[in-house]
Amino acid sequence: MVEKRIASKIDHTLLKPEATKEDIVKLCEEAKEYEFATVCINPSWVRIAAKALMGTNVGITTVIGFPLGATSTFTKIAETRDAIASGATEVDMVINIGALKSKDEVTVYQDIKQVVRAASEQAIVKVIIETGFLTDDEKERACLLAKEAGADFVKTSTGFGPGQATVEDIRLMRQTVGPEIGVKASGGVRDLESAKAMIEAGANRIGASAGIAIVTGEKGSSSY
Repeated sequence: MVEKRIASKIDHTLLKPEATKEDIVKLCEEAKEYEFATVCINPSWVRIAAKALMGTNVGITTVIGFPLGATSTFTKIAETRDAIASGATEVDMVINIGALKSKDEVTVYQDIKQVVRAASEQAIVKVIIETGFLTDDEKERACLLAKEAGADFVKTSTGFGPGQATVEDIRLMRQTVGPEIGVKASGGVRDLESAKAMIEAGANRIGASAGIAIVTGEKGSSSY
């Protein structure tokens, strides 16, 4: 039995650098079969996914400034515009983590704001705050800056940094942003039980490479 309610909240993810075209096409076929919200892939694969998913309700998420968040705002703008032109419907951008930890909130805000403007209501913008690097106070500040800059979601992790999504972080992020924007749990969500715990804590999107295992109740592993 497939958990359709959970499936509709999952970004079915493959961000491994060694992923092949065949892997991406397979990911898209799985997303169609299980009715996941989106596939989440690296930018170079967006056109392939757009072709594979044409005529379906499955969206295409890609990543911006990934995985370090340390590229320039100009580069993030260009990445966003290119991704949307290629067929992306959602973009997950990494904040400037160093600027946040330097207490340079103007730079963090403007970085997010410019990506939101580049998306120009053509794509949902999710902001990855990379919780594993942050104190609770920094997590709150990052979430508030993302909300103020007009982002649609805040997101826990890239899956390539330290730590993983926790119920405590999801609860903190939801309390910080309120009901107005989304919260995405990514990193280490490998089974139905953990996915449900994240949703109960306030997440309304899950990023996972173990999407099939989550919705079928089978054992699986996640690298994201």
